[in-house]
Amino acid sequence: MNAVNREKMTLHYCLQETPFGWIALLGGRDGLRRVSLQPEPQDALNGLGEELGNAEEKTPQFAEVLAAFNDYFAGDLTALDGIPLDFSAAPPFFSAAWGACRAIPPGETRSYQWLATAAGNSRASRAAGQAMAKNPFPLIVPCHRVVGSNGGLHGYGAGGVGVKARLLEMERRQATLL
Repeated sequence: MNAVNREKMTLHYCLQETPFGWIALLGGRDGLRRVSLQPEPQDALNGLGEELGNAEEKTPQFAEVLAAFNDYFAGDLTALDGIPLDFSAAPPFFSAAWGACRAIPPGETRSYQWLATAAGNSRASRAAGQAMAKNPFPLIVPCHRVVGSNGGLHGYGAGGVGVKARLLEMERRQATLL
């Protein structure tokens, strides 16, 4: 889809509080375009980027997605798996890395090197890191499950490393109950 057609597409957004902060969603007919998770509501909205200026607030449009997030935070670790995402504006390697990241089981972690290999280029661990840093779909593309080669937690744009650690702990605790 070219840039002119993307601009004319009707976009919608919504904002909701979660146990991990405020989540803002932006989407169109092809699925979600962006998810922002931040400690403050205005920061979450700002995380939707420039496209927010062309979007209408339509919370009912996101009823199923919001229900999936609520289910995830209540312990259903597979609730986000079926949410349609719009990768159309992403570079091919980023799309591949995001797809590979979605395959990491809840509560488990993988390295950037693993992610690069799974995305089709074993020499692109830095690019895999950039894909995670620019991930427009936190939680759905669970970049909180990607860690350094030594297992250390690195940056997390959706609220910081503390949120990343809390998400992993929640998933590990829930996974042991299953």
